[in-house]
Amino acid sequence: MSCPGCYKDGYDTFCNPCKKALFDGKEVSPVLPFDSPSDRTMQRFRKHTQRLSISGVQLKYSLKLDGTMLRLTDTGGQYILKPIPQGNYEHLDQAPENEHICMQLAKQVYGLETPANALIRFKDGSPAYLVKRFDVLSDGTKRRQEDFASLAGKTPDSEGEFKYDYSYEGIGKLMKQHIPAYQIEVEKFFRLVLFNYVIGNGDAHLKNFSVSATSLGDHQLSPTYDLLCTKLHIPEDQSMALDLFDNNFETPSYAANGFPAYDDFRFFGEKLGMKVKRIERQIAHMSEKLESSTRLVSKSKLNTEQKEQLIQHLIEYTTMRLEYRFKS
Repeated sequence: MSCPGCYKDGYDTFCNPCKKALFDGKEVSPVLPFDSPSDRTMQRFRKHTQRLSISGVQLKYSLKLDGTMLRLTDTGGQYILKPIPQGNYEHLDQAPENEHICMQLAKQVYGLETPANALIRFKDGSPAYLVKRFDVLSDGTKRRQEDFASLAGKTPDSEGEFKYDYSYEGIGKLMKQHIPAYQIEVEKFFRLVLFNYVIGNGDAHLKNFSVSATSLGDHQLSPTYDLLCTKLHIPEDQSMALDLFDNNFETPSYAANGFPAYDDFRFFGEKLGMKVKRIERQIAHMSEKLESSTRLVSKSKLNTEQKEQLIQHLIEYTTMRLEYRFKS
């Protein structure tokens, strides 16, 4: 048995730190008091739907804490609930835990800021991913937040796949315009781009990065959200949702090998205005954390096959791609 929030051994419910982070210390069951969505219950769930997920196949539901009970709500939502999505992709029954383990890797191993989250279950035993909304303050008011699709002027009315019509270099330029503490926040962004690469998240598009207002009235990079290994569900998925660089630029390394590697990320960091030593340190950090990351994946609730695939992806993309240095 382990904590459904952080995988700490010896718990059949939430450990104290997860209880505090998720529920302000309240004793809340990791089993919801209602069944998962079905044809019979869909009408009840439909009015609490947030929006379609990044893949377009997963619905999100709004929950609030009523005493010590999590309940569906259409107002005052404090949490987002993601059950098993519906669609034709592979292993969708593993999607809730896929997102949970990737979010826990980001926080526990790679030092990224994430909202509190957990893998919980419906009354019928079906799993769901639960995440606490970081844009809702303790008094119920909402923190101002804007994603980079909006900042880039990309809307559903734009031509083509608006969320994917950009580059990570372009996001960096927008950060410089909108975030006063750019030199601090850009290192977080750089590490997040590296992380999405090594976990195989091919859907880290414009709407999955955002800025949030601070108490001082300025902006900072929002906590990390919507992380998962898309390769577990779409094996042929691309390794990155956006190009690293503007204007279809390619390094000699990429032109020769067809995948982003050390030279690409180093040059990307330089384009963001980072110092070379900081770039090298961030890349080295990913390599140093590989053993810890595979150990945490082994503790996850993914099935054996999916654990092995995620571990192999982490190893390959860290050691054979991120660490690869091109010699012309």
